[in-house]
Amino acid sequence: MVKWKLHVTIEKNKHEHMKLNIKDKFNNELPADPILENRRRQVSKACFSFVSPKSTSNPELLHVSPEMLNNLALNEADSKSETFLKTFTGNRILPNTKPYAMCYGGHQFGNWAGQLGDGRAINLFEVEHHSKRWTLQLKGAGETPYSRTADGLAVLRSSIREYLCSEAMYHLGVPTTRALSLALTGDQVLRDVMYNGNAAYEKGAVVTRVSPSFLRFGSYQIFAAKQDDTTLKTLVDYTIKEHFPDLGPARTPDTYLEFFKMVSQRTLDMIIHWQRVGFVHGVMNTDNMSILGLTIDYGPYGWLEDFDFGWTPNTTDSQHKRYRYGNQPNIGLWNLMQLANALYPLIKDIPALEGVLEAYKTNFDIASLQMMRSKLGMQTEIAEDKVLIQDLEENLHLTETDMTIFFRNLSDFKKDTPSNGLKVVNDAFYKAAEVSGVIIQKWETWFERYSVRLKQESISDEERKEKMNAVNPKYVLRNYMAQLAIDAANDSNYKLIDELFQLLKQPYSEQPEHQKWFAKRPDWARHKVGCSMLSCSS
Repeated sequence: MVKWKLHVTIEKNKHEHMKLNIKDKFNNELPADPILENRRRQVSKACFSFVSPKSTSNPELLHVSPEMLNNLALNEADSKSETFLKTFTGNRILPNTKPYAMCYGGHQFGNWAGQLGDGRAINLFEVEHHSKRWTLQLKGAGETPYSRTADGLAVLRSSIREYLCSEAMYHLGVPTTRALSLALTGDQVLRDVMYNGNAAYEKGAVVTRVSPSFLRFGSYQIFAAKQDDTTLKTLVDYTIKEHFPDLGPARTPDTYLEFFKMVSQRTLDMIIHWQRVGFVHGVMNTDNMSILGLTIDYGPYGWLEDFDFGWTPNTTDSQHKRYRYGNQPNIGLWNLMQLANALYPLIKDIPALEGVLEAYKTNFDIASLQMMRSKLGMQTEIAEDKVLIQDLEENLHLTETDMTIFFRNLSDFKKDTPSNGLKVVNDAFYKAAEVSGVIIQKWETWFERYSVRLKQESISDEERKEKMNAVNPKYVLRNYMAQLAIDAANDSNYKLIDELFQLLKQPYSEQPEHQKWFAKRPDWARHKVGCSMLSCSS
């Protein structure tokens, strides 16, 4: 197979050039679908299919991430060029690049769905800069062989949510894919927002997503399901070489087992971060699980407003709540079990694979406890902490309590004045009048115990506050905030997109000029579409 490394220099005018160190590997080193027609089909013994993005009628760039520009060795001037606009809206293919859609399968809501693949995502090329390689992918750039009955397009509504959330999660310290740009296509796209028969036309949009890799659990499952061990091994070997190089050059069952261990640990770390900030993915299907342990595919996600282990943002999941907040750790384990099944042909050691899964359970309990200690400002480890935390979580369910505000304001608690505890967190209660009688007694008892526990720490209240505020964000992308930006954008006002983008770059900072965003979900957003529950169309 041909391999290349080239610098693509795109002339913007006589004096300016945009340089990208394009270094494609995925579509040069892995088996390609030999059929070049862009029609829906079952693909065999191939990791991807070549496909070109769909040209749009009137592309308009709405926002670009300066951080991602820098990661690609680009600058603001580059982002204002016609070439940038056309490339990252699918209207121009750069010389010597070969866009493609990836083939993968997956379990959806616990059921094997067979071949899925990039139905509305097209990978443009890979860029290397400062020894890091990034895959750039357009979401919403048209149909592919994997689009099934869909059109491969995206609307502004979902694109704003994906663009803002990708970058917000990065600044929260959560492992995630990134986003480079958000653009309008100038075309109208037909969508049924809540899948209730009320389809309507919306503004079309494209997001440029960026990640070291978009490989997901389902990328390996598809070959195991087809008993194509040859392609499975080829893909796993490639993955280890490019993304897990510390495992070395050997390709033995032990190497593959270590690979699975690393994927398991990264998955665990990612979900711990989700739980820490109150993020609910909403669609933890195996085709939405990154092999690198990155948050991927931002669809009907949400942040906990009310602290509720049973909450899911996904309308499709509203009955069984498979992907509810409190079940995300278990779903991570279930998905890893499916990956273990897919990798079994290369490892062929059931006890060893089961050992990795058992370690996930044990390690998750340990990591979760440590994470909650950090949220409460407790640095040392004391056996009674687990009960203190469990009782806190029970109290948080007594009445509707905003998770973000509660933990952020808790840092103002003084260990010598436990009687002020409820006053410190009062703003977190949606209905303060409900905090009475037995509920007050339970909270007062808990704050007394919390006070005693904090006195066992060697740090001052001020030092504890600083540490707590470094793990408990003040600002997160609440659904109603994203919806306000969407509503404004639908009226051709894009200022709020940038305001939220800038706000969420410093989620742990006070930012007093943005204090209005440190507030409970307003009543008008409680049941509004896009603010409470969302569909996969969102």
